[in-house]
Amino acid sequence: MAAPTLSDLRRYAVARSLFPPTTLPKAIERLGFVQADPIRSPARAQDLTLRHRVKGYRVGDLERHYPRLAVEEDFFVNYGFVTPALHAHMHPRTARAEWPPERMAQAQAVWAFVQERGEVHPREVDAHFAHGHTTNGFGGQSKASTQLLDGMHYRGWLRVARRANGTRLYAVHSLQEAPADVPATLDALVDTLVAKYAPLPSPGLRQLVGLLQHAVPQWKDQLRPALQRACTRLPHADVGGTTWYWPEEEEPRSRRWRAPEGVRLLAPFDPVVWDRDRFERLWGWAYRFEAYTPPAKRVRGYYAMPLLWRDQVIGWGNLSVTGERLQADIGYVNGQAPSDASYRPALDAELSALAACLGVEWG
Repeated sequence: MAAPTLSDLRRYAVARSLFPPTTLPKAIERLGFVQADPIRSPARAQDLTLRHRVKGYRVGDLERHYPRLAVEEDFFVNYGFVTPALHAHMHPRTARAEWPPERMAQAQAVWAFVQERGEVHPREVDAHFAHGHTTNGFGGQSKASTQLLDGMHYRGWLRVARRANGTRLYAVHSLQEAPADVPATLDALVDTLVAKYAPLPSPGLRQLVGLLQHAVPQWKDQLRPALQRACTRLPHADVGGTTWYWPEEEEPRSRRWRAPEGVRLLAPFDPVVWDRDRFERLWGWAYRFEAYTPPAKRVRGYYAMPLLWRDQVIGWGNLSVTGERLQADIGYVNGQAPSDASYRPALDAELSALAACLGVEWG
């Protein structure tokens, strides 16, 4: 078939990511990785991402069902929730900073403590070992036990068993053997990224493969060859002067890719809009996450959520909950709402669905 057009890629990007809603386990399996973020405006990123892809999803469902799901909290290209298969591809993980003997001895003692208890809260570890405080990555003070548990979790010594009021409770994780074929394992990691974020322009593919240094620091020196293999083996085409990549056995021009009707308010970290460079190439305007931008310099708002209408991102919404009622402030790239008579009912339906997910009222 002929090379796809930018319009084809836009439709393909929306349709393949916003698949028909399914069960929570199936949605996680299909996504492979769900990025997490603690900001609630009006809900956490993982909930805002899953509500579009899981039937009847309600805020907090992922955390409530986590202990019974085939899923692990872990770091991939960002922190979030990964499938067991993806988790296995990244471990055993060797952190870039090697622990000195004293720290290693502390970790071994904590591991034995967790194994004996079965499941522990960080305050139990702190009370038992009294590790004191240490400087964290932001220059403030954190409990040394919390940092140690984080390091043990990152290295694969521990897993998150569940959360209690947002705090991670840990259990021992069985260490596994390193894969025999590292290049094949890296190719599988790259394929997971492409399956989640396709179609990817070459800068986006390069960025994501580079971010794997945080997922598999032990193989950092093998990422460049993995990128080179991906550029050769993945289907690709030049569109608008940029090479775009997508998974094998998919065709962006296929009629199977039909963008869903209606309006969607997307989390800033939703796979449809995560790649800001891709976003600008597909929709012709720049979207930025401004939560950490000084208020006076914000253009669209603290947690502006891209507003998708069919296969076009036409604006954004700033949403909040006041008095058990959802409030929405909608902005448009061209300064006004679409004139299509079906737009307003579609926007109301999306806001009503979001309110139901949050357990509040709308309208």
